[in-house]
Amino acid sequence: MSADEFASSVELGLRLAKRIRYAKYSSASPAAPPQLQAISRSSSAHYQPAAAAASSMPSAPMLYAVIKDPAIVDNPDICSYQPYVHGRCDPPALIPLEMHALSLHISCFFDTAFLTLQARWRLHCVTASKTCECRIALPINHQASVLGVEVDVAETSYATQMVFSHDKATQHRPHDTLFLKHHIYTVTLPQVHGGSFVNVTANWSQKLLFDKGLFTLHIPFTFPHYVNPVIKTGDQRETIQLNVNCGPNTQLLCNSASHPFKEVMRQVGKLGFIYDCQVKSWSMSDISFTYKVSSSDISSGLFLQSPPVNDVDQRGMFCLYIFPGNRKVFRKSVIFVVDISGSMLGSPLDSVKNAVLAALSGLDKQDNFNIVAFNEETNAFSQEMEPATEEAIQNAHQWINKNFTAEGGTNFFRPLNQALEMLATTSELVPQIVFITDGSVLDERQICNVLSDHFAEARSAFTRISTFGIGTYCNHYFLKMLAHLGRGQYDASYDSESIEYRMERIFDAASSIILANIKIETSATTDKLEIYPRHIPDLTSTTPVFISGRYSGKFPEFVKVTGELADGSKFTQDMKPLPANDIPLDKVFARRDIDLLTANAWLTQSKQLEEKVARLSMQTGFPSEYTHMILVQTNNDEKAPDVAKSIKILGNGEVPKVTDFEGQKIILMGDTSIGFGDLASTASNVAPGRDSTKSSEPILVKAASNCCSAFLDRCCCMCFIQALSRVNDQCAVAFTQLCSALACVGCLSCCFDLCDSCSELCG
Repeated sequence: MSADEFASSVELGLRLAKRIRYAKYSSASPAAPPQLQAISRSSSAHYQPAAAAASSMPSAPMLYAVIKDPAIVDNPDICSYQPYVHGRCDPPALIPLEMHALSLHISCFFDTAFLTLQARWRLHCVTASKTCECRIALPINHQASVLGVEVDVAETSYATQMVFSHDKATQHRPHDTLFLKHHIYTVTLPQVHGGSFVNVTANWSQKLLFDKGLFTLHIPFTFPHYVNPVIKTGDQRETIQLNVNCGPNTQLLCNSASHPFKEVMRQVGKLGFIYDCQVKSWSMSDISFTYKVSSSDISSGLFLQSPPVNDVDQRGMFCLYIFPGNRKVFRKSVIFVVDISGSMLGSPLDSVKNAVLAALSGLDKQDNFNIVAFNEETNAFSQEMEPATEEAIQNAHQWINKNFTAEGGTNFFRPLNQALEMLATTSELVPQIVFITDGSVLDERQICNVLSDHFAEARSAFTRISTFGIGTYCNHYFLKMLAHLGRGQYDASYDSESIEYRMERIFDAASSIILANIKIETSATTDKLEIYPRHIPDLTSTTPVFISGRYSGKFPEFVKVTGELADGSKFTQDMKPLPANDIPLDKVFARRDIDLLTANAWLTQSKQLEEKVARLSMQTGFPSEYTHMILVQTNNDEKAPDVAKSIKILGNGEVPKVTDFEGQKIILMGDTSIGFGDLASTASNVAPGRDSTKSSEPILVKAASNCCSAFLDRCCCMCFIQALSRVNDQCAVAFTQLCSALACVGCLSCCFDLCDSCSELCG
């Protein structure tokens, strides 16, 4: 289901919910029954996606009743005796459920937050003798990962588990996903009885934004008014607990907060807050919290921790961080390498164009720049680097407007090689490439190997490469590996609405380097030291540097961080290891480690690395390309089986969506991975978010469906039923004859629809 279809289904669900009456239960209910809108199976035909999406997409954790048969919509406590509604909802309507309890626990460690939501909803819109599916929707921000969902309803419980996916397909999987627009995570529960209370516990992690020394946490938490229960079952309390922990040698300062938090803890490197209040309506604003690690200069720290008991890797863990300070920014020589193939047509290329123009306007006069647009061929703004003068930038604007035309195929090697040659003579400035694409090509591994050899031979000016991926057809692991080899930044946008914002973030990071060529020096060597990332990126004013890894033996007593500053001086800072205490290092950096290991597994085609990623994914709960999330259904008086070590999911579709394991129902959920690019869609110039193939069969089905829907709308609409209840028999006979005539007209309309469909197929 697409985001537009989801919003349309919610709109239909809200209209269906008007059938529910509360007058006999609540004095607050309106005395007069609400005016019921005629419900049509084809009511979504006049739906306006842009308007509905803004109001109907979930802006907070939500639970929906999935209604296929509108006749089951009623008050589960007492029948409302509403007129019968004929037909079925296709796609199903989604009725937002009333929420009766809410609490959220947030723990922030460095740039990562772990969240646990506990909420209680009631299936208030389905009669007690009927059942329906329920769908959980969690709006999560960019770079978030859902770690698990647990549900208790009546005598049944559900829990997600991560299992190994053997021989998982390596290409793009656009239709098998749990995401809407890649930032709304959904889980569908099997049949739930009307009137039941549904208790949900959801765990996820997300990255905090960092800018100008401030960490910012933002959580969608704006609940619509219709989730407030009409009939109160007790005190309606809203609880939010927030803890921040950045280590024992840091000073934290709270900068701003969206909710009236009360400070309950303040220690060195730790802050604790709580918001606990009895409310009449649930939160009507998103959660926003900003804090600062107090330091006016570059600061660093080093923490050690023993592995958890259940960790498959029993080597010690370490974490090293470097926070930026108020330092001079390096001058740069930057080339924007932009994909203008046919798939970029429309909104993607327009957004990229706007972002590049904004980046050019932000260059310093001492910087140099160039632009390379590519499809099968390359087209450069200039044959050499240009100083960022007002005249040169104005000429670049005109060149972009003229040459950024989406057409042709895709070739990566030629534009990257051309950009490297242009930057080969750069000496005083930091050479940078910003590579932007929405596709994938066959020789990506060869490109990585060639660039790796090039960087290994570089003696002076080391070219930084930052990458930006658009949509899901590009190979994001190739882009991550390219940025890793080039010590640059990586980011992505999976929908056109966020392209400009995400690109501005990566441009800001690439343009604000304050410490380059960072190295870690130790007083002694450690046995089998494993470091992530192996190529340490530069420190910028918008991105701290985090280095983590494993070690065996005794860790050195002192570690030294060295680098080069923009004024030409050397930077050196000594660090002494400190215990991490209650910072879960294995989970804080699990998402990044999984991504780096997956990119290496893709590049080297190593089965051993793939298995290592799968083990790390199953241990930490973070999704990966080599694991799959399942939903295990059990009775509350039984222990949920641990299927992770006993069941393997094949990626070729051989395992059914629902199966049994030791008497328990196992539901194979949608795939959360993004794959390794889609060569076929790239070759066909399919735009991001569009299907590479389109079947013609549904045209006939739609025509016949519209005919039947129109007939039911004319003969069984709500106003017609209400009118018949107030007329005598003679009038009823007349109305029946009139409806028969209208039905014949509907059949003729159906024939015309079918003829039009056949014309489309044959023409």
